[in-house]
Amino acid sequence: MDTTQSKQRALPVGTRLEDYTVVRSLSSGGFSEVYLALDQYDRKYAIKEYLPLSMTGRRGKSDVTVLNELDREAFKLGLKCFFEEARILAAIQHPNIVRVSNFFRANQTVYMVMDYTEGRPLAKEIELSPQGIAEPRLRRLFAELIGGLREVHLQHLLHLDIKPANIYLRRNGTPVLLDFGAARQTLGRVQHLASMFTPGYAAPEQYDSQAKLGPWTDIYALGACMYMAMGGDKLPSADLRLKQDKVVPASKAFARYYSPALLALVDDCLGLDPLTRLASLSEMQKRLRDKNYVTPEPPRGVAAWLGRLIGR
Repeated sequence: MDTTQSKQRALPVGTRLEDYTVVRSLSSGGFSEVYLALDQYDRKYAIKEYLPLSMTGRRGKSDVTVLNELDREAFKLGLKCFFEEARILAAIQHPNIVRVSNFFRANQTVYMVMDYTEGRPLAKEIELSPQGIAEPRLRRLFAELIGGLREVHLQHLLHLDIKPANIYLRRNGTPVLLDFGAARQTLGRVQHLASMFTPGYAAPEQYDSQAKLGPWTDIYALGACMYMAMGGDKLPSADLRLKQDKVVPASKAFARYYSPALLALVDDCLGLDPLTRLASLSEMQKRLRDKNYVTPEPPRGVAAWLGRLIGR
């Protein structure tokens, strides 16, 4: 038996995990590794492995081991939370939330088996649409996404790391929300894990260990994603905004291209004070689905407008 400990990250190609075979690594994060795997019928799945990079290595080629004994309790807590996350997500059946079909313990850690979806992240779509995504499509995309997020909140779970890289667009254009790795908190019993959020999308209260988190926290992130999808730059981290807010409101930055109603919605999502921020996902979804909006007249000489009209 190989007892050598190493900082090896991904499992080798061909590794068996219950009824699944690892094909390749799909992505690496601070707390997990995600693999493309096949079951015995050659169906594709994405398998997420709990693997906190800063505190783990491998014994041999598979078993996860804690490198420093001082980190063992933190590892066990994260393992418990990861397992609970998988259990909750497995109970949610919504087309806009990644479907968890199985979860199990192996190799001294936990694995979450998710449907594998063909498509690309919203981050790539934004990169390919530097002038912004057309308003009808933007409204439809986020209204559908919020439908799934509402189901998550009903399970007393917050996402807390919504960003374009975690919003996946299927080939048919429908969105699916991925990676609930930061969702260790419940709505009723909050425990901050500051290292698990993404600056530019994380709300101000995520920087304050004493602040209360809630649906309004995910709403800030949705607003930040919409701001970028309109053609804006990634927002400064919220702690910097609190010191000196240099963000140009959406109502000013994109007034030539989007309806006042949509721009006001984005600005309402990005309030620094949770008490002034839009607090309800249902209200946000209602405003996105409102058909009685008027977009500005196309500015003459702006070729990019054509792309917006055709729903690019």
